[in-house]
Amino acid sequence: MTSLKQGRPNDDGSTLILAIFYGMLSLIVILLVAAATSLYVERKRLFSLADAAALVGAESFELSTVSVNDGVPRVTLSSAGVSADVEEFLGNNPTGRFEELRLEQAVSLDGRSATVTLSSYWRPPVLTAFVPDGIRLEVTSVARSVFR
Repeated sequence: MTSLKQGRPNDDGSTLILAIFYGMLSLIVILLVAAATSLYVERKRLFSLADAAALVGAESFELSTVSVNDGVPRVTLSSAGVSADVEEFLGNNPTGRFEELRLEQAVSLDGRSATVTLSSYWRPPVLTAFVPDGIRLEVTSVARSVFR
């Protein structure tokens, strides 16, 4: 009887260390997934706002600037008109909880489409040592008005 007890090491408490380790690992993974999801959702929200602003910019033409070429009506956009309408849109509509929302660019590069670039600052929902304190997100959207 004594030889069995003496030959076997005492295992009491060894699973506690593993449970603590896996608990910490699980918590780290949960925080990383929450941060990644938050970043993804924030980028999608910013991109949706840029899409709406680009659509407003694409419709910033005067009817007098519409020309007909080969039976197809085409609009002519100016960068100044696109920029003014996009700024008015962003100023008059609720833009949500974007931190440091900035209109980087609102132009018409080809005279037919509106290009809008917005940026905002993202912060993770929970600060940890494994993700940055925050990053600046920048999205660009292009829209064009077409007559059919």
